Amino acid sequence: MKPLQPSQAAPPTLLDQPAPSNPAPLVEAKDLRKTFVVARNLWGRPTVAVKAVDGVSFAIQSGETLGLVGESGCGKSTVGRVMAGLYKPTSGQVLFHGEDFHAALAGPLAKSFRQRIQMVFQDPFSSLNPRMTIGDIIAEPLDLSSSCSKTERADRIADLLRQVGLDPDYAGRFPHEFSGGQRQRVGLARALAAAPEFIICDEPVSALDVSVQAQIINLLGRLQDALGLTYLFIAHNMAVVKHISNRIAVMYLGTLVETAPRDELFVRPAHPYTQALLSAVPIPDPAREQSRQHIILEGDIPSPLDPPSGCRFRTRCRHAMPVCAEAAPPPAEVSAGHIAACHLFRS
Repeated sequence: MKPLQPSQAAPPTLLDQPAPSNPAPLVEAKDLRKTFVVARNLWGRPTVAVKAVDGVSFAIQSGETLGLVGESGCGKSTVGRVMAGLYKPTSGQVLFHGEDFHAALAGPLAKSFRQRIQMVFQDPFSSLNPRMTIGDIIAEPLDLSSSCSKTERADRIADLLRQVGLDPDYAGRFPHEFSGGQRQRVGLARALAAAPEFIICDEPVSALDVSVQAQIINLLGRLQDALGLTYLFIAHNMAVVKHISNRIAVMYLGTLVETAPRDELFVRPAHPYTQALLSAVPIPDPAREQSRQHIILEGDIPSPLDPPSGCRFRTRCRHAMPVCAEAAPPPAEVSAGHIAACHLFRS
């Protein structure tokens, strides 16, 4: 495994081995939908609503990292929060080990299910309680999920701090005494405290300096190898996603437009939106960068309050056809494991 160097563009060398071929996925989203009510009338009935997530489906195998990418506002963070149980889906299911995760949260095994799925948030400062020491922040999942002595608690806190690259002596300090990268390590240690199987990383490096981003990404890779973790990695930086992911799913305005193995997506992107995203990723070679074609998307992103009919990308697509306005394109298999929702691939 080759670590990411801070001064380099992210090379596709971290996870060259294919994901484990397990027929039963660890986590699965089935036709996931989440609608937020924006306005109500005098009788309390919804009058304006946003379909933040509209029919998203994917599966993640044990030990795999699925990268979820897209422009800001496309709904990827909402998907993460629904997967973590922070939002209840309007419809659809989140399956964990084949069981309905949200139904389990209302049953007697709720504590066990919550422990096994954890989340690392984007802002490492606002996600930590400024009035608590980092030792107490990390131990909070331990206090809620198990009863242990003070000595066992202190030992576990020290072990978690060492796992994320921090000195155990820092346990008595407060969040404001740390840098952004150190605070994100604390957030990761808190997530690990419950011994989860699945961690949702919601843009965990977007608020950090580039050199610190590399450190956190490499740490996530080491922890995955050591603990057998499974990640949903949400980001808008294609270079970072390329480095850490086994497979990549691309979102646009609440829907998935393409899902493919990492190398396949970067070499042969099928959907016009994915092609545009990848054309914006700089190449660290001035000659190649100057000679290659850049796809410039015209127009603004449509409002999620009133998305276009049919294909939601058609108003900005250079390949738009009349059928694109009439019906939403069904997912089509471009190649093995490579799915694109575009009328260009209809049979």
